[in-house]
Amino acid sequence: MDKWRFYDIIHQKHVCYNPMLPANLDRLLSMVELKPGSSVVDIACGNAELLIRLAEAYEVKGMGVDVSPYFVAKARSAIEARCPSADLQIVEQEGKAFTAELAGRFDLVSCIGASWIFGGHSNTLKALTKLVEPGGLIIVGEPFWIKEPADDYLEASGIKRNDFSTHYDNATAGKAFGLTLVYTFVSTPNDWDMYEGLQWFAADAFAVANPDDPDVPKLLERVAKEKEVYLKWGRDTLNWAIYLFRAP
Repeated sequence: MDKWRFYDIIHQKHVCYNPMLPANLDRLLSMVELKPGSSVVDIACGNAELLIRLAEAYEVKGMGVDVSPYFVAKARSAIEARCPSADLQIVEQEGKAFTAELAGRFDLVSCIGASWIFGGHSNTLKALTKLVEPGGLIIVGEPFWIKEPADDYLEASGIKRNDFSTHYDNATAGKAFGLTLVYTFVSTPNDWDMYEGLQWFAADAFAVANPDDPDVPKLLERVAKEKEVYLKWGRDTLNWAIYLFRAP
C-alpha cells in the first residue's frame, strides 16, 4: 500500500495531525503574537491547519511544504475554502531539499512531528535555525521517552532506542544553536488516545465505506498491529510535546 495513501486515510478524522488538541493549538498560536505580514513556513504542513490558523489570527504570509500529494491537495483545498484571500502557498517537495534553498527569511518556522526529515530533533533545530530571522520563533513537535522502552516494544514497533530522547533533552537541545526555550506543551494520555483512536476509527470507517478497495486488507492489518503496540507498550512509554524556541 502506498505509504502516503495510508497516512491520508488514517488522518481523515483529525484536525491536527499530531497528539495536540485544537484548543491547545489555538493557545500556542495566541502566544506567538506575530505582526500582520509576518512570514512563516511550516515544514511537513499536512492539511495546513497551522498555517490557516496563523493567517486567520495574524494575517501572515506563509508557505507550507509537504512531500505527500494527498496532504498537499488537502492543504490547498482547505486554504481555498477557509481563507482564499490569504497569502499562503503550498509546495510539494521534500522538506530537507526545500530548506537547503533558503536562509534567514522567516519570522516563524515550524516542523511538527517530522524530525525524521532532518535526521532527528537536534538536526531539525539546526536546520530551522538557519531559516529564522534574528529574534524569530521556532516551533517543533517531538516524541520523548517517559521511561526506558522495553526490548519487545522496540522490536514490535520498529523504533530504535536512540530515535527519541527525554523531555529534558528535547527541551534543552536548542542551547547548542543559541535558541532559548520559551514554552512547552506536553500532551496528556487523553491527547495521545484521541490521536491514536481517531486513526483506528478512520481506518474502520474507510473499510466499511470501501469494502472492495484492494488496500483495505493491508490498511486494517497495519492499523491493528499499531493499535496493539500502542495499547500494550506505547501509551505508557512514549509521550509527545510541542517546543517553542526563540532565536537569538
